[in-house]
Amino acid sequence: QVQLVESGGGLVQAGGSLRLSCTASGSIFRFNDMGWYRQAPGKQRELVAGITFRGSTNYVDSVKGRFTISRDNFKNTVYLEMNSLKPEDTAVYYCSADFASIRYWGQGTQVTVSS
Repeated sequence: QVQLVESGGGLVQAGGSLRLSCTASGSIFRFNDMGWYRQAPGKQRELVAGITFRGSTNYVDSVKGRFTISRDNFKNTVYLEMNSLKPEDTAVYYCSADFASIRYWGQGTQVTVSS
């Protein structure tokens, strides 16, 4: 059984920063791709950033230069450093972890950016 637990969300003013963390526990010791998605009210869930086991990254255009994804494979943890936050970044953020063609999801953490 696999569990992903996120932390680090909250309320921040525009221009501020937050750091999200997501730790995977359970029977899998090595995940392939890991990532962060977000879903704003009334919108579809979108990929924010992804990272491979070897550290290759990709970002949605709207966060390039502001967000940084990283991971610690020994801790099975993925991070999302978010800087220069904007009100349009407000959403529930979900971490994901892939193994053997299965995508596991965290429960989500709310990020709210006030203007």
